[in-house]
Amino acid sequence: MGRHRFHGDPERFQVIADFVAERYWREVRYVADVAGGQGMLARILAKQYRYEAEVIDPRAWVLRGVKHQASAFDPAFATYYDLIIGLHPDGALREVAQAALLRPAIVVPCCNFWSEAKLGQAELIDQIEQYYALHGVQYERVEFPFKGPKNIGLVSAPPQPRAAGRTGEANP
Repeated sequence: MGRHRFHGDPERFQVIADFVAERYWREVRYVADVAGGQGMLARILAKQYRYEAEVIDPRAWVLRGVKHQASAFDPAFATYYDLIIGLHPDGALREVAQAALLRPAIVVPCCNFWSEAKLGQAELIDQIEQYYALHGVQYERVEFPFKGPKNIGLVSAPPQPRAAGRTGEANP
């Protein structure tokens, strides 16, 4: 990554890609890198791990060979992907969290695009956790091994459909 310039720790892309491969391996194939900027994460996921990774970001400048959509991410389209990743997703933070209602997601927030209130990093993570809990999203807090303080993320799975009751009737 020596010739590319990034804000923050450039190791974060490799760390997240390695995490995805270790955690999901072949359970996922199509990965959305939401607000992925130049597409370094998508590039690593595609080249090293053979995922079909795509950057979805209205900023249309990505590294050569990286699949991308020059548009804002719409959580309604999350079902196209097997995994949604928001690594410092800026203004797409809420959309990544909303996508977690439909698909597994990894969100590592950097800035408070969650609410009008001034939130520090810990408060921001707490707010997203409250949103997940309210909507039945299963999640765990993960401290990723790259330079902080913006290295705390939430790894989630969507709510499970309710099982039918013993009498065969669906639960309300």
